[in-house]
Amino acid sequence: MLGFIKKDLLMIKSNIKILVILLFIYVIMAFQGQMDLSFLLPFISVMIMMSTFSYDTFNKWEAYSVTLPNGRKNSVKAKYLATIILISITTIIIAILSFIISYAKTNIIDFENIIGTIFGCLFATILLQSLIYPAMYKFGPEKARIGLMVIIFSVAIIGGFIANYIDFSALAKILDYIGRYWIIIFSIVMILMLYLSYKISEKIYIKKEF
Repeated sequence: MLGFIKKDLLMIKSNIKILVILLFIYVIMAFQGQMDLSFLLPFISVMIMMSTFSYDTFNKWEAYSVTLPNGRKNSVKAKYLATIILISITTIIIAILSFIISYAKTNIIDFENIIGTIFGCLFATILLQSLIYPAMYKFGPEKARIGLMVIIFSVAIIGGFIANYIDFSALAKILDYIGRYWIIIFSIVMILMLYLSYKISEKIYIKKEF
């Protein structure tokens, strides 16, 4: 299992430089008030990890991994764990930088606002991973990316249409009610999303022929 995780992380080693450069640029822009960097790096982390699917296909890794003991299960599990590791690292870095930038600009650290923003971005990133990974295993990297764009635009259009008919006052009451417990609730939902996504991906990969 550890070897599978190392393989995925080593495959993106060259892309780490891109993350560092982007981080430097985004920090400068954040200091100038032109950008909130809470979402970008975790999101880009998923995008970078998605590229490992293409590397696996190009290098015919799947055909090799299935010959190893529990190769299919370990390959899927390692992909999810490697992604979570990268997301966690980038999220921690973003949190620290956000605290520093907040203090440098205002001499005050708005913990509640920063943590809320970062946690919301983390939830969106985990949701993205949970949706795209099963599609990657089912349809392959290229088709899955196209499908993701279709889903994003469809959700945006449908969401905008439905928003005209939603009673947001009722929604606000619900959010206010769960306000004290939202971190616990969102954490449970994220874990469930990841677990369900992982089990679907595992089932798809086990049945897949190479």
